[in-house]
Amino acid sequence: MNPPCGRCNKPVYPTEKINCLDKYWHKGCFSCEVCKMALSMTNYKGFEKKPYCTMHYPKTSFTIVTDTPENLRLKQQSMLNSQALYKEEFEKNKGKGFSVVVDTPEMQRVKKTQDQISNIKYHEEFEKSKIRSDAPPPENRQDYEDQPSNPVSDFGQSAGQMRTAAVAPHSGGKRYQAMYSYMAAEADELSLQEGDLILDVEPIDEGWVFGFNQRTGQRGMLPANYFL
Repeated sequence: MNPPCGRCNKPVYPTEKINCLDKYWHKGCFSCEVCKMALSMTNYKGFEKKPYCTMHYPKTSFTIVTDTPENLRLKQQSMLNSQALYKEEFEKNKGKGFSVVVDTPEMQRVKKTQDQISNIKYHEEFEKSKIRSDAPPPENRQDYEDQPSNPVSDFGQSAGQMRTAAVAPHSGGKRYQAMYSYMAAEADELSLQEGDLILDVEPIDEGWVFGFNQRTGQRGMLPANYFL
């Protein structure tokens, strides 16, 4: 039994049969769906099992997705998933690179204390270099050592030097006496014993001061409510 033609539905005999697009066609029926131009096996284009010429072949185009409530929900869900993944990656990579230090009041206090300690160390180094520059030259040092020493004079000079060293850290600032003992909790803080004399006291921020402990010879931060 001869199969029907894909266009005219009439029987297709073997001598005029074209097998294409899962159908059988008469040679005269195998033409473009739009312009009816006769086609062959070499110049046709198939779309939805129908033959077309190159000129009238249907062009595919993108469809516009409307913002339906379901689409909006899916979009919002996708954004939430993206944010969750970003936060997860951020937590994993935290600490592997450089991080921004927040300028909190505590960080400002530490920074100010470090600046003050740097200034104090600078002045100490400057005074040491000044003392070294005031020392007698090598040729005069031997003469100075050969001079006879006066025990009374030397004792007076030593006592004067000791008094000078004892009051040297005091530069005219406020001085207080510790009412309580205090154990330093940070590297930039000072420990106290009851009765310690604190010189050159300077307020830093609320509740804290910077000063010099005459007993230990150290400088650092102290709680302000531990003094008379």
